[in-house]
Amino acid sequence: MKKEIQVVGAVIVHEGTILCAQRGHSKVLPLKWEFPGGKIEKGESPKQALQREIEEELQCQIEVGEQIDYTVYEYDFGIVHLTTYYCQLVAGYPTITEHIEFRWLQKEELHTLDWAPADIPAIHKIQKSKNRD
Repeated sequence: MKKEIQVVGAVIVHEGTILCAQRGHSKVLPLKWEFPGGKIEKGESPKQALQREIEEELQCQIEVGEQIDYTVYEYDFGIVHLTTYYCQLVAGYPTITEHIEFRWLQKEELHTLDWAPADIPAIHKIQKSKNRD
């Protein structure tokens, strides 16, 4: 039986664009693009986990807003339960620490990247939504 992994992703909206992060060569799903975030630790709510992960990975602070999507995707390494949220920067600016590249894209441009499969349903919902600033 595959391991169940609960993760959260931040769709950080800033000045009308969305932050996209590329995974490193040595990571699981190498070079795939994703919304930054990570695993929910025991005792954390999804929103608390997302704030912690963004502080650790991007060295900035966010305000977590409404949920965009909840996706279950089975990879070779396990079954990922991904919940994505709209987020706003509240302090600092994202810094590359774990990813190899960031891009700020318009929602209409998101489909141009090679995304991790679990993130794709959220992209479809974002592209169908009204503009967010």
